[in-house]
Amino acid sequence: MGIILLEALLALALLLFIVWWTMFAGRKRGELPTPPPSGEQGPSAAAGPTAPSPPTHSPQPPHEPPQ
Repeated sequence: MGIILLEALLALALLLFIVWWTMFAGRKRGELPTPPPSGEQGPSAAAGPTAPSPPTHSPQPPHEPPQ
């Protein structure tokens, strides 16, 4: 019973260490400040130009009448 409790505590300690490491191992001076909102631009405008979407269906070849 003691071994199972020890293993559970070690697993919890490892989990907490991984969470702590990933939370505080980022930038040395913290996160970059967010830029102030400018005008009526939405989030998609700030992301830059987007690629055109592909067509929803492929064009069908012209139908040939039977001979």
